[in-house]
Amino acid sequence: MNENYRIERDSLGEIKVPSGALYGAQTQRALTNFNISGLTLPAAFIRSLGLVKAAAARANQELGTLDEEIAEAIVSAALAIADGEYLEQFPLDVFQTGSGTSSNMNANEVIATLASQQLDTLVHPNDHVNCSQSSNDVIPTAIHVSASLALENQLLPALQQLKLAIAARESELAEVVKTGRTHLMDAMPLGFAQELSGWRAQLSLAQQRIGDTQQRLCRLAQGGTAVGTGINADADFAVLFADHLTELSGVGFAPADNFFAAISSQDTAVELSGQLKSLAVALMKIANDLRWMNSGPLAGLAEISLKPLQPGSSIMPGKVNPVVPEAVAMAAAQVIGNDAAVTVAGQSGNFQLNVMLPVIAHNLLQSITLLANSCEALADTAIRDFTVNHATLELNLARNPILVTALNRRIGYSKAAEIAKRAYREKRAILDVAAEMTGIDEQELARLLDPRELI
Repeated sequence: MNENYRIERDSLGEIKVPSGALYGAQTQRALTNFNISGLTLPAAFIRSLGLVKAAAARANQELGTLDEEIAEAIVSAALAIADGEYLEQFPLDVFQTGSGTSSNMNANEVIATLASQQLDTLVHPNDHVNCSQSSNDVIPTAIHVSASLALENQLLPALQQLKLAIAARESELAEVVKTGRTHLMDAMPLGFAQELSGWRAQLSLAQQRIGDTQQRLCRLAQGGTAVGTGINADADFAVLFADHLTELSGVGFAPADNFFAAISSQDTAVELSGQLKSLAVALMKIANDLRWMNSGPLAGLAEISLKPLQPGSSIMPGKVNPVVPEAVAMAAAQVIGNDAAVTVAGQSGNFQLNVMLPVIAHNLLQSITLLANSCEALADTAIRDFTVNHATLELNLARNPILVTALNRRIGYSKAAEIAKRAYREKRAILDVAAEMTGIDEQELARLLDPRELI
């Protein structure tokens, strides 16, 4: 050993490891082998690995598989990682061995080093930290745990925040009527609050879909070990592990009904990714509606004005753009792309093991983070403080020939179409043209064509 590196040994022989690193030979080999993207696994995943290792050590201690002193040292080190310490000791590329064995051994080695330092005696990364486990059940378990916690702590609260912001604006704008649009063309009127309620309903449905998937996400592969048979793990290990993990995380986890499915497939991760994609589609729709409604201010719809956040052009002075809805739309596009990657990865469960686990972890957690941050951004900088341009709404309503639809039962579709076309052609209010062409009393027409009575 010199001041820059030390010599570590594994089953393949000797390898140089940086002298300050807490990891060992297998992590170093993976660092050398996988220089693909520069992307490392998310902190949320690494922290969940810490929870998994702590729960496993407690289960092993309870079963008598691990010495009490060694188990407690492992728990202490693993919980430090779960708390976000030592994240710099997890440098491995997302694009690595498909089982995630490199990342599992990274955790085993770091925890073993910390536990050995605490006890001043050797704690082995495989024999002790990885006791009753395999990378093949640890990594699928960590995917489920990290996604579950990210949903609970990030996405669902942010989604609720956005729904509440929309609901508040619904109450505030309950009396406002505007022109509806289908095919981007003038259509029958609706209440501004009604339009917003459609957004909120989309988000509620997304919330329900995610909640339904959470039930399956809380079923874990841990206990199946290498191929699902549970080799080298006590028959009671899986249940004890889930109980300890529940206590540590605050989320109710349980063993999977079938370990063979839980290890060989990632169907629940694919399902969750699909639910996240559905939410992304809803957010993109909301973001684009806001962009259209804000368009102008002279040559667009100009129904609302979003809060100006930054200059919009390096060449056109005074230009301000809908930057937050644009950012949200881009984040949604990324989530949709992530879902495609997770879908392909989910197909890679050949026989007894899926071999694209790290990329599933990366994409799922990135999607959750993007969606959570997008919900918060929309709530805080778009929904809460846009202003309604009432004069524009009233003018558009008064000139909207599609209001003649309300006369269909009195004068028939064909006559109503003639009135609408003439109003369009002459750029006149529908009320005036209808009065000339129908003989219906103008006061009655005003009642029949009142937008507030049509919503």
